[in-house]
Amino acid sequence: MNAITKPAEGTAPGDGHTYRMPLPRLRLTPDVSHGPLDGEWWPRCDALELELPALVGSLDPSIGTVTRVTVGTAAWPDAPHEVMAPGHVIEVVLTDLAAEAHAITMDCGTVGRWELLVIPPDEPAGAATRLLTAAADPENPLSVPRLLALVESGLDGQDTWESEGGSGLR
Repeated sequence: MNAITKPAEGTAPGDGHTYRMPLPRLRLTPDVSHGPLDGEWWPRCDALELELPALVGSLDPSIGTVTRVTVGTAAWPDAPHEVMAPGHVIEVVLTDLAAEAHAITMDCGTVGRWELLVIPPDEPAGAATRLLTAAADPENPLSVPRLLALVESGLDGQDTWESEGGSGLR
């Protein structure tokens, strides 16, 4: 699947000028029928109203229109309840569930729900790159909290990853 098609366009809050966000740092699994995650997203900032249009505007149109997202209030404390995306409005649902703190769930038209691990914008590049690869691995059996725990432990959990069915964090 070609998950990214083009940079998203939108209008910056407070001004009427068009801008172009860079392509999102995103990796999706090649098949939507797999483990607990559908991929990984590493936003550049914590402003969901800026990041979300770039994310959904870059997805392959065959997944359908993203109509609603669920995000954790811990990661997105100032998230609005609606975000304008190219051509439509996305409803934003906030949750306090600890398991959702570093995840985004996207409700899409033709493929149902997608769950992505969200790497904090200030995560060091090395750890973020390993997470991008691991979360998009179709053989990944680990949930968002388990992947983050491996990173917090210094990624010394390769044996655990492999024992749970993964191909190892590289």
